[in-house]
Amino acid sequence: MNDYIVRATAADDQIRAYAICSTQLVEKARQIHNTSPVATAAFGRLLSGAAMMGSMMKGENDILTIMMKGDGPIGGITVTADSKANVKGYVGNPGIVIPPNYLGKLDVGGAIGYGTMTVIKDLGMKEPYSSQVSLTTSEVAEDLTYYFASSEQIPSAVALGVLMEKNNTVKQAGGFILQLMPFASENVITFLEKKIESLDSVTNLMEQGKTPEDILKEVVGELGLKINDTIPAAYRCNCSRERVTKALISIGKKELTEMINEGKKIEMNCNFCNTNYEFEIDELKALL
Repeated sequence: MNDYIVRATAADDQIRAYAICSTQLVEKARQIHNTSPVATAAFGRLLSGAAMMGSMMKGENDILTIMMKGDGPIGGITVTADSKANVKGYVGNPGIVIPPNYLGKLDVGGAIGYGTMTVIKDLGMKEPYSSQVSLTTSEVAEDLTYYFASSEQIPSAVALGVLMEKNNTVKQAGGFILQLMPFASENVITFLEKKIESLDSVTNLMEQGKTPEDILKEVVGELGLKINDTIPAAYRCNCSRERVTKALISIGKKELTEMINEGKKIEMNCNFCNTNYEFEIDELKALL
């Protein structure tokens, strides 16, 4: 099944709902960055959440960036998404290995540690919208839930999961975001709270063969789920030699001259997709 996001409403538009299957994009991220299982789980959860949040944006050129920076050994995670649910990112310490948590599961919270989550939305205004909140559990989903409540004043429920195979590839990845509109009734709120408390994990539901549509039916089907549309989601980097060339030009004549005087070709690496771009001395002289 190709990765995609379902956008829906329920309870006569009192609830906005999003669900994603992100197995392929998380596996692609794992391959590009050679992440350990716990790093894959942390990275994959944030990529899945960012893809859904990106799909909430309206403008074609809108860009969302989420940075989780804690005192844990993973050294931070940065993810960006656009309004077409294309995501990319990188992990500070992709090879991190730490013991499982007290439940015997991958210790994402321990890997990230205590710190902050910064969300930046570039919506084409003069200044990007930026908000920073403290990490709550550092398990990603709860931190996004807290961000929505404190920074956007939208009561939300976020669930994210990554299940690994024994050979450390990604078996399942996905999640959902439910958001209550200001006019949501107490009955709807109470129903949703009880439903989420009793709900199985996202990856268990996916293991049972449930699609994003099925997962939303499981949560809010009784409230009159209305599927609005589905959009593909992918791990996609938009770097290019042209972009890297512009970046080189932007560093200025002095630095370029120093590079030329060293007499060695230089190599530029993209953090998001690990692509290397080499520039020979003659090319640097042409840029100068």
